[in-house]
Amino acid sequence: MLVTLFNSLAQFIPNVLEITGDISLGLAYLGAGFAVMTGLGTGIGQGIAAGHAAEAVGRQPEAQNKITLTMIVGQAVAETTGLYGLIIAFILTAKV
Repeated sequence: MLVTLFNSLAQFIPNVLEITGDISLGLAYLGAGFAVMTGLGTGIGQGIAAGHAAEAVGRQPEAQNKITLTMIVGQAVAETTGLYGLIIAFILTAKV
């Protein structure tokens, strides 16, 4: 799978060079696109955490406050991963 990804990138890079005229500009945009994809993992992880928290509240309604607080703190930490990817994408495209 990794070899297929590298082969796809090797075919894509000449097209980027043809469009932009500068390989560093094209690679910056390509890196920004990969950086933004960190949001996929963040969204999946937060969805799983929220689902498990709802299940836990269903099993122990008296512990709702503790479960909710733990879930919110965990999701805040998970969200930073997506935000870091977005910031990196902004930095890469701003240098162009």
